[in-house]
This record gives sequence, structure tokens and C-alpha cells, in this order.
Amino acid sequence: MNYDVIDTQIAPEGQLEVLSKAEVAKLRDNSQGGLYNLFRNCSLAVLNSGNAMDDGKELLERFKSFEISIIQRERGIKLDIKGAPASAFVDGQMIKGIREQLFAVLRDVIFVSNEIQDDPRFDLSTTEGTTDAVFHILRNANVLKPLISPNLVVCWGGHSISRTEYEYTKKVGYQLGLRAMDVCTGCGPGAMKGPMKGATIGHAKQRISGGRYLGITEPGIIAAEAPNPIVNDLVILPDIEKRLEAFVRLGHGIVVFPGGAGTAEEILYLLGILLHPDNAELPFPLVFTGPHSAAPYFEQIDRFISDTLGSEARQRYQVIIDDPVEVARQMQAGIKRVREYRKEKADAYYFNWRLRIDREFQKPFLPTHENMRNLKLQRQQATHLLAANLRRAFSGVVAGNVKEQGILAIEKHGPFEIHGDPDIMASMDALLTSFVDQHRMKLPGKKYIPCYRIIK
Repeated sequence: MNYDVIDTQIAPEGQLEVLSKAEVAKLRDNSQGGLYNLFRNCSLAVLNSGNAMDDGKELLERFKSFEISIIQRERGIKLDIKGAPASAFVDGQMIKGIREQLFAVLRDVIFVSNEIQDDPRFDLSTTEGTTDAVFHILRNANVLKPLISPNLVVCWGGHSISRTEYEYTKKVGYQLGLRAMDVCTGCGPGAMKGPMKGATIGHAKQRISGGRYLGITEPGIIAAEAPNPIVNDLVILPDIEKRLEAFVRLGHGIVVFPGGAGTAEEILYLLGILLHPDNAELPFPLVFTGPHSAAPYFEQIDRFISDTLGSEARQRYQVIIDDPVEVARQMQAGIKRVREYRKEKADAYYFNWRLRIDREFQKPFLPTHENMRNLKLQRQQATHLLAANLRRAFSGVVAGNVKEQGILAIEKHGPFEIHGDPDIMASMDALLTSFVDQHRMKLPGKKYIPCYRIIK
């Protein structure tokens, strides 16, 4: 099948207008150590914004002829783009928001390569070094705002949700916007787009002109969850673990909407961190919410958390069904406590330095068949470490569902096998089965073939 494409050349406007010869050489290099394939794939994902697709492999196959290269001139650079999705253009001109996001890709790919991965100052094998790297990536993207009182709400949830659930996310975002709160999401469609869309209306009614709609992503997921057009600040972290850390370091509270395996991964990540003894007194408002139709989803999530992590984990969140106003009020009250706590402890408003993140939550996890099979999903370990390993299991399911590398691995070797204590496996199987039954694993209209097998 042929898809409409456009060729164009664009120059940056006010950011990253010049590159060194060494940087250009890296961006043109498509070898193992080069940046071309990473830059190309992330750029294609941004240009595909607004199209219904949640399969990174399918996107790359659909636009095989897509190319992007750097034209270096004495007075600055240009991007030479060939075979870009026509949906990124209006009357032959690239949509401005997409153009901005394209240069955000260039900024983050270059910075991570030059200033993080190739810089001995950052020891990514340590907790402190990893957190410092996340801080520097966010600072370079200019999303750390030191003069703003805490008001950033992170919204998590699935890209594959029903229309009723999507409309509900907009209502919550609207109530947050009316209360002058900004929104940060994983930047894709569904529950990542709805809260931003609602917040824009709330901000407009309150005559707030500087509303922030911050999108945080990573190269492995961006093709399946292309940045939605409302995002006005896009940051690409190098892997899922640093992306998750960016969410919890930046956000002052988190709202969770219905989702699938990716949302379960995010919930387990945060609960695992909050269960660490060093974070026992740290305020971090966390609300699970959805319309009446989503009540069974949250009952299943709550049951899974109770079965695996116990009652202490359940104390760290509240479930609010079909009440956007109450969600916003609870978040506003929770963020007020965050502000008081950070003021008392002389901690920054813009970056949660005091939050203790165990090294197990920072180690990059590669979801190979061997690594998935060897996950420690037994109770003979601290609860926050069990949460870390459960998070990895769901991360593997996400990879097998939508990430190019995971999809190729499943096609070659068959489903991932997940082993663990029988009761934990039974609970995980029930949760994943409910996701499949509720069509939360793929976009509507697409048949889901499980990429995993639970070994009880």
C-alpha cells in the first residue's frame, strides 16, 4: 500500500542552529556506534503524530523510504527530509508544533550522546550518577522551572482506551487546568492526550497563557506512542528507566487513568519507590480514576497490588470513580502538602531530589527471552524489590506488544515465558487476561496475539 509523503527542507528557529562537524558525522553514521538510525526512527515517529498506530515495526515498514539528513552550511544547519508522512503538513508546510518536536529530537539525541554517554562525569552504574544524568537532560531541554510553585500533574494511562474513558480524561484535565495546574504525560494518544486537551480549555478560561503540556518519552516507545500535537515541551530520555525517573522527579502528583501493561508498569514503578523505607514520610499524591465503566479495571488493579505488594502499598493511593472535580481537588490538596514539605526541607520545587530511588529501579532492563525467564518473581525479597521485578515483567510485555525490537524477538523465538511463585503468577495472569478481554493491549480493531506465556 502507498502512503502520501512529502519531501522538504527546514531550518531550526532559535534552537540548535549550529552543529559541529563531529556531531554531523555522528548523525550521518548508520553503523552500530552512529546516531543515524536512532535520529531517523525518532524523527519519523514525531512526523507520524496523529496517526492511529501502536506498532513501531509497522511504522518503519510503512515508511521504508523515509530519510532525514543534515545539511551543514556556514550560517547554520538544515534538515533535508524525504518521504515524510503527509499528515505532518498543511498546504505543503510542516505543522509548527511538529517542527518544534523534530528539533527537540535532534537536541536530545545529540545531548545524550555527547554529554551523557560519552562523558566520564556521569557514572550510570550508580544511583547518584543516573539521577544526575536525568537532571542534566531535563535541564538541557529547559523544562526545569525554578520560579514556579509546585503545579505539575503527571497523568498516566493507556493509548488504547474507549471513547468514554478518553472523554473522562479530558474532563479531569479541564478541572486541573481550571486550578492552574499543568500536565505532563507520556505524550502519546488516548489517556496521554486527553488530560492535555482538557487542560488547554481550563487554562484558556482562567486566561493562563503559559500552560505547560510536557511530554516525556524514550526511543523504544516513541514510534508506538507518537507525541500528540498539544505537547509544547518534548523530552526524549535514553531508556524507559530514565523516562520513569524523569516523571517522578518532575511531577508533584500523579493521576492514573485506565490503561494496559504500560500503565501497570508505571504503577509498579512508583509504588515500589514509595515503599522504600526512606520514602515513608515523603508526600506524593497518587490518584487512580476513571468513569463508571472503568471501575472493574481499577478493582482488578487494586486486587493485584493487594495480592502481590500487600496493604502497605494500597495506603499510597486512592481510587476515585467518575468524579473529575474531586480528583482535581485531591490533587490540589496533595500538591499543597508537597509544597509545604519541600519548603520545610529546603528541597527544590522543580526536581524531587529527596525521593530515594533504589538502584534496582534504575538499571536498564533488556526484555530478552532469557531475561524475562530469569526474573525474580518470588516473595523471598523486600517488597519494593518485588515491585521492581514485577515492573520489569510488564515492561517486557510492553516491548513484545509495541516495540520493534520486542516484536522481532517474539516473531523469532515465540512468546516470552514468565515464571514465579504460583500465587503471584495466578494474579498476574488474571490481570493480563482482563487487559486482553477489555481490549487494552492494542488499538481498537486490531486483533491481539499474546506476546507472553505465564508459567504457573
